[in-house]
Amino acid sequence: MSYARPPGLPIVDAMTPAVLVLAGPVTRDEVPGLCDVVRARLEDTGAGVVVCDVGGLGPPGLGTVDLLARLQLTARRAGGRIRLRDPDPALHALLDLVGLRFEVEGQPEQREPALRVEEAVEPGDPPV
Repeated sequence: MSYARPPGLPIVDAMTPAVLVLAGPVTRDEVPGLCDVVRARLEDTGAGVVVCDVGGLGPPGLGTVDLLARLQLTARRAGGRIRLRDPDPALHALLDLVGLRFEVEGQPEQREPALRVEEAVEPGDPPV
């Protein structure tokens, strides 16, 4: 049984990003295929973000860092970015150690505090 595709462009919810579940240790041979998946999901959804569920990757290592860096680079070249879901605290620390910053799902955006704003005033402080 077959059906004809409806005419026109496919309906895509641009507010819901695509999810890529990364499970188990990923080998170097699998990385190019995963990069192709990220590129295709960005093109298909048009959302600009692919959520990478990294909860099942296991203990983090430099192979995981390399994988995430390549996925982010692929996403940037395709005009998007990746967002991490459920990263292990050790993975988060390792990414900070090597200087890679990733947006993490469910985490508030970190901003610098506003300049010239006092958190508290002591009773003897002169007015400014």
